[in-house]
Amino acid sequence: MYTAFNELPGSAKIWIYQANKPLTQQEQAAIESKARDFVEQWTAHGKGLQGSATILHNQFLVLGVDESGQHATGCSIDSSVHFVQALGQQLQVDFFDRAQIAFLINEQVQTFAMQSLKEAAAQEKITESTPVFNNVITQKSALDSQWLQPSGNTWVKRYFNSVKV
Repeated sequence: MYTAFNELPGSAKIWIYQANKPLTQQEQAAIESKARDFVEQWTAHGKGLQGSATILHNQFLVLGVDESGQHATGCSIDSSVHFVQALGQQLQVDFFDRAQIAFLINEQVQTFAMQSLKEAAAQEKITESTPVFNNVITQKSALDSQWLQPSGNTWVKRYFNSVKV
């Protein structure tokens, strides 16, 4: 059963999918429609899941499930991954490139290939205070407090240490 994303409890389980480019308004509308259809029929062991989807910063698709009634299972999680893969193929958007790291620079999402982070730090394109997106958080409540963190407080800090030498 679909519910508005902002109505999911903070304990809801989430999955964040980062697009390889900013999503156009048309792409966002298509994603929101298809995601709503997917969530409406999303089940675990034949029981409907109460879930939602949203797009944040024009680049992140977030799926969520309120597990207070029914837990997402391996098969239901697999079906959501297949949904996002199919969505990406339809729209020619890659939601699974984990080598692209997203930062919030001047209120815009900018991505850097992981292998270019040392250079980006040396050129001060990113600094210890540049917010980096932590796409591995798994609870909706963490979106506000843990999704965006200063780079110097995350694993990205190693690239600043190598610059200072």
